Amino acid sequence: MEYTQLGRTGLKVSRLVLGTMNFGPQTDEADSHAIMDAALAAGVNFFDTANVYGWGENKGRTEEIVGSWFAQGGGRRDKTVLATKVYGNMGGDTGRAWPNHERLSALNIRRAVDASLKRLNTDYIDLYQFHHVDRHTPWDEIWQAIDVLAQQGKILYVGSSNHAGWHIAQANEAAARRSSYGLVSEQCLYNLAERRAEMEVIPAAESYGLGVIPWSPLHGGLLGGAIRKEREGGASRTNSGRSADALANSSVRAQIQSYEDLLDKHGLQPGEVALAWLLTRPGVTGPIVGPRTTAQLESALRAVELELPAGLLESLDEIFPGPGPTPEAFAW
Repeated sequence: MEYTQLGRTGLKVSRLVLGTMNFGPQTDEADSHAIMDAALAAGVNFFDTANVYGWGENKGRTEEIVGSWFAQGGGRRDKTVLATKVYGNMGGDTGRAWPNHERLSALNIRRAVDASLKRLNTDYIDLYQFHHVDRHTPWDEIWQAIDVLAQQGKILYVGSSNHAGWHIAQANEAAARRSSYGLVSEQCLYNLAERRAEMEVIPAAESYGLGVIPWSPLHGGLLGGAIRKEREGGASRTNSGRSADALANSSVRAQIQSYEDLLDKHGLQPGEVALAWLLTRPGVTGPIVGPRTTAQLESALRAVELELPAGLLESLDEIFPGPGPTPEAFAW
């Protein structure tokens, strides 16, 4: 496994991030523990979760599964860089959230941290991430709450997720005025098929010293050999709803077919190439992989050792052209 520093921090993290969103809803506790053990054994030390994972009436279940894995001992917690998130309503999905039980008010942040610590069976969180921008809470209030938690030793670093470039700038300028450390990472949607983050989010992250942690690196399975799986499995094996819907669009299907044909010529697996491509991108710390099985984890691990030749990278740019830099991308 290769390691890099998370943004401008001294924190060393693996170049693959283990995403846990499937733990609970799709992968039971025993199999989730086996995946985490396999990841740690392979050198993956960066685990990502969120307080809402588990979804619906089971929100928090994923954090509990991670916490029960930590409870087994063996240095699991000490070896893991743990990231979780705050923002969403932690109540059921039957109605509106009770006031102050969602978003980023100082009150909800305080409650949410303590609840996550209990579920995760730990006394500190390495990277505490804002799952979404809160348009109703001033950054001074957010940083005041974070500073208190950092002083208490409950969190070490803070990151954002799904923030625009100007949100990153606004957040870190506000932190600088308070002499707070500010955001050190941004977790955003970024992959070969979705490159809009290159316009402003990634340049802002690089400028302010944030590590970029892409989520959905396979674009909902579309970049993982979707057409090949469709052809090989027939009616008995279908792609995810997201990729199946996308493939119904003739232009998308043609693009993905060109992608898979290109990789067939090179003898490469689509999912592994999609991950390896992200590892070549400026500012990227490591993509989040969310395996449902240990076999899926093993496939993702191979991407770290995969070197993509310049000619292949150029061909990928031809199939999936990026938006270009801003403002040129939209101004001319």
